[in-house]
Amino acid sequence: MWKKLAHIILKFRLPLIIVLGLITVFMGYHAQDIEMSYDLVNVVPPEDPDMQYFQGFKDTFGEDGNIMAIGVKDSSLYQVKSFQRFRMLTDELERLNGVTNVLGLPNLKKLEKSSAKNRFELTPVFPEIPDDQKTLDSLLGGAASLKFYSGQLINAQNGATLILLTVDLDIINSENRNVLINDITRACDQFQEVTGIDVHYAGLPYLRTRNMEKTKAELKFFLVLSIAITGLILFLFFRSFKAVLFPLIIIGVMVVWVLGTISLFDYKVTALTGLIPSIIVVIGIPNSVYMLNKYHQEYALHGDQMRALSLIIRKIGIVTFITNFTTAVGFLVLLATDVTILKEFGVVAGINIMCTFIVSVILIPAVYSYLAPPSTRHLKHLDFKFLNYFLNALDILVHRHRPLIFVNAIVIVIISAFGLNQLSAVSFMVDDVPENSSVKVDLQFFEQNFSGIMPLEVVVDTGAKKGVQNLRNLRKIDEFESFLQDSIDYISQPVSVVSFIKAARQAFYNQNPRFYSIPNNRDQGFILRYLKEESDSENISQNFVDSTGQKLRVSLKVADIGSTRMDSLVNQVIRPKIDEIFGSTKLDVDVTGTSLLFIKGNKFLIENLITSMIIAFFVIALIMALLFRNFKMIIISLIPNMIPLLITGGIMGYFGIPLKPSTALIFSIAFGISVDDSIHFLAKYRQELFANNFVVPIAVSKSLRETGASMVYTSIILFFGFVIFTASEFGGTQALGKLTSITLLFAMLTNVIVLPALLLQFDTGKRNKKVHPLIEQFPEFAETGENGEASPSEVKEKI
Repeated sequence: MWKKLAHIILKFRLPLIIVLGLITVFMGYHAQDIEMSYDLVNVVPPEDPDMQYFQGFKDTFGEDGNIMAIGVKDSSLYQVKSFQRFRMLTDELERLNGVTNVLGLPNLKKLEKSSAKNRFELTPVFPEIPDDQKTLDSLLGGAASLKFYSGQLINAQNGATLILLTVDLDIINSENRNVLINDITRACDQFQEVTGIDVHYAGLPYLRTRNMEKTKAELKFFLVLSIAITGLILFLFFRSFKAVLFPLIIIGVMVVWVLGTISLFDYKVTALTGLIPSIIVVIGIPNSVYMLNKYHQEYALHGDQMRALSLIIRKIGIVTFITNFTTAVGFLVLLATDVTILKEFGVVAGINIMCTFIVSVILIPAVYSYLAPPSTRHLKHLDFKFLNYFLNALDILVHRHRPLIFVNAIVIVIISAFGLNQLSAVSFMVDDVPENSSVKVDLQFFEQNFSGIMPLEVVVDTGAKKGVQNLRNLRKIDEFESFLQDSIDYISQPVSVVSFIKAARQAFYNQNPRFYSIPNNRDQGFILRYLKEESDSENISQNFVDSTGQKLRVSLKVADIGSTRMDSLVNQVIRPKIDEIFGSTKLDVDVTGTSLLFIKGNKFLIENLITSMIIAFFVIALIMALLFRNFKMIIISLIPNMIPLLITGGIMGYFGIPLKPSTALIFSIAFGISVDDSIHFLAKYRQELFANNFVVPIAVSKSLRETGASMVYTSIILFFGFVIFTASEFGGTQALGKLTSITLLFAMLTNVIVLPALLLQFDTGKRNKKVHPLIEQFPEFAETGENGEASPSEVKEKI
């Protein structure tokens, strides 16, 4: 089959090059339509009960994740000129297209009792900003007495204050959000420049925008860096610009195909799919390394260029196909998850990894057939003395010191297992951001001064229309809110219709803070009568009660305390207290909100990624079973690739690197890539068994000396190719780079040390003539040196 394929590729090389060129133009045309994703990623599937409950909450009360906060803390803010500037900032923000509401200290409104109309009216706290400090101080004192805003907009202890912006969700979920967020920050920068007062930002709209801007910048940076690094390594290996240029052309073609695939599938570029071009660069180059190395070996042996190019396809075509397939499996198993972004990532990466094989197996023989044969200088890498010394040392090690290898491997596995036992799963809503970044510093500002900014909601269903007017219900809710406010430091003061009614009582008693409480039996009649007369247009509580008066929301802001502590807070603190307070009533109370869905989404992601890892393991084991039909060989091939995963897990445990979506993703990807070395080695080992009368020691030695060089080359490329991701500003991308490169480095070592040692120890070399595994169905695996197989010693003599 592969002999015929080699003939077809070389005979029709020009038409095939033209076809690939036309496909690339087609993909490039569609790549022009590619779009960035600005939507908030929904990890939890829509049919999940908690997600459905949250969607119901949003339908009733509106979004909880469309608030942006602007914070300041400076005593000079309360000087007349600075406060006037603060008012001008608030007014400017109100005029911005995409800002639907602005709530800040300069435009605060308060409830005022109108005895003539028997109602409450909303009046501005600052009708205008006075020109004298004494009047301003008096108005500020009045604002400070409004307990409804205390802890929400004003920190009474240190004077920190907020401006809360409600932004249009349609704009935030589109490319126009960059314009809006930049307009907001530009207005704040001008205020900061004039007054010298530092401004801090928080909220999901701001965080999502800044993260996407960095993601776009990093996509270009890593693509360029990965090409530069792999190109440099290729040149150091082969000492030929041709050996650099044409593999990079193949990679350039594949980058266009990746972008075209994303567009054709109507996907958008996310933080994950944006990494695929760089990953394709790193993963695709090893194909070129194996093929060029084989081409040089064969040409050095017999000096026939076309024969050498034909043997690339015939001898390692099937092996390269299988290795690319197992790598693709590491990505395609993500289709088994219920997470859309993971499915998209897996589909695009898996398809294009297989396309990389097709493009490589066509273009490398086809293009090099038009070029001059490699010179003696280009073949010097085949006699790289240091590498030969290294491989000879490994050969001696696996033949003479197998017990030492096995003992060390067992010790490493045991130590790694202890570290793996310490591994914990935790992630943060503002995850992967450097500690010294402005985003992290600003988040700390809001957590220190306002207990956080992450939304959490509690929904109370009274079970009856206008049930929110029942004072018994309100007192129960007030008891619950008091518990949250007094007992938990990292939760802000709750806001609900209860807060509004307490503010109404304070207004009824001429803004005396002592009366900020639920009405009692003596004054409830007066206060409720005033509230009933209030017009709907001025009802500031309407966002906290549904249209029937049956349901109400209690809005909280919490610190970004991490998924583990957040889970404990909700399930071990808040929900038990809900059962305690409301258990004897007819009220139905539950917790929801973006923060809660984040906890569930984090668990869901990790569970799905672990499942995909298990599926990848069994699929690759099945591939090995089909190839060898020998249980012993399956175990021998999998052990060297499981050890690196255990080592990586142990490192994560010992160094406190948590298991989260970005780190859990590493295992299935790294496993799919690392098993490639095992397949290359075992395929060559199978050839050498046939060529050397099934003498295992000779077959192991020859396999190690020939495939060992390519394994080292590709592992170095993969190591440095993934290491570049450590330059990212995102911790998740950094972890992907560090841990994947470490895993692949250990995988190379186990495949050139542990795998040969296992073969020498447990494989007899005997062939069961009644069993014909799939690997024997391809004559290429059984061809011997007589048909053009180049052994290292023969190559060295020719050089």
